[in-house]
This record gives sequence, C-alpha cells and structure tokens, in this order.
Amino acid sequence: MRPIKLTVLAAAGLAICFGAPERANAQASDPAIPVGTLSAYPSVVQAGTFPTLSWGITYPSEILTVVTITPPGTITPKKTLKMDVRVIGASVKSATTYAPTEALFSYNGSSYSRMWYNTQTNVNPNTIVKTQTVDANRNIRFGGRYYWQNSWSSMYTSTSTSGNVRALISGDTPPTTYPLYQQPTLESFLAPYLDEQGKIKVGPKDVIILFELTHTDTDDLGYDLQDLVLLCTFRDP
Repeated sequence: MRPIKLTVLAAAGLAICFGAPERANAQASDPAIPVGTLSAYPSVVQAGTFPTLSWGITYPSEILTVVTITPPGTITPKKTLKMDVRVIGASVKSATTYAPTEALFSYNGSSYSRMWYNTQTNVNPNTIVKTQTVDANRNIRFGGRYYWQNSWSSMYTSTSTSGNVRALISGDTPPTTYPLYQQPTLESFLAPYLDEQGKIKVGPKDVIILFELTHTDTDDLGYDLQDLVLLCTFRDP
C-alpha cells in the first residue's frame, strides 16, 4: 500500500482550500472568488485502486456590493453596470391553457414598457430579453400582468404595496405561506433556483424577481410568487 498524492490546480479564479469551512470571508480588498473543500476517502489506497473524492464549492455573493435592493423590489446600482434580464417562467394558466404574460421595465422613473410578452410554452431561460446599461443611483423597477378573456389583469410592480413583486438574492427565503420547495404547486422551472431549505440559489451577481399575479392574500395557498419569474444578472460594462 502507498499513500496517494493529490494535486489541485487553481485556475480561472477557482480556489479550493483543504479543510476550509463551508463559507469563508475574504478581505474587503480581495476579489470575490469561489472557495471550497476537497477530500479523498480512503486517504491511503492500494496501487491500481482509486479513492472517492468529495468536493464542494461556495460561491460568494457580490450583488450587494454593486446594487442596493429596496423592498419589495426596487434595484439601484451603486456604479455603472450592464444588466441582462431573462424570463425564467410565466405560469399563469386556466386548466391546461397558459395565459399570455407581459414583463415590463422602468428605468430611472420612466413609464413601464414591455420587454417580453408570451406564454410559458415559449419561455427560454437562456434567452436575454433585455440588456441595459444602468448608471449609479438610477432606480430599476419591473412590472408584470397577464391577458385573459380579452382583458388585462391588474399590473403589479416593484413598488406595489401588496408585495406581489419581490427582488431576492441568494440566501433569501421567498415570503410565501409555505416554503416553496414543499408546495405541490412548485413549478419545475423554479426548482433549480431553490436549495434544499427553500432558499434562493442564484449566481453571485444575480437578482431574481418573483411575481404573484393572481392573489393578494399572502395567507392564501395560491400566493406562491411564481406566476412570473425574472432573472437579472449584473456585470461590468
């Protein structure tokens, strides 16, 4: 028997720290980079055999270093950024028919304008529906509504006092009556954006926007904030 020697390379901004805790705090002047753990079992193996490797990566959240989020759903950049918006889901439906849903955008106090209008069957979460350069201290807001039986529903926006629009980041818990991950109505498109505890799981410079378009009573089981879901990613211009 002989000990196995493990070689780990740090590349492309990825750092793996042996024996490090799950979450590490870097110095304020350091770039936010992923950190994690890597272990092998057994640590000593026979020649020709292989150990089982276990690894995990923690991605630090950078988003609050570049934007301010004012509840329930207003985003204000702290510096000039590029923002990409994707539609993750639009799940308003009657029986098996999805209602056409509209996602709207307001920048720096402008009126709301359409950036997407379609149904869930035509959602492509890989498609960027809007790219915008956003400057420091200029508010970003979103709106949503659906069209059914020749009329529009009420429109809810980032400033609606009902709280039907919520801007959340990684680690936040969606404010629903029951945890989303425990609800039988959890939409499949939202599941990848929740961890096992039902907390939001997105990238370090992402903000997810959840809309409830069919209910206003937060105690109603139908109030689940997944009628329209947007993902906003911020990056340097």
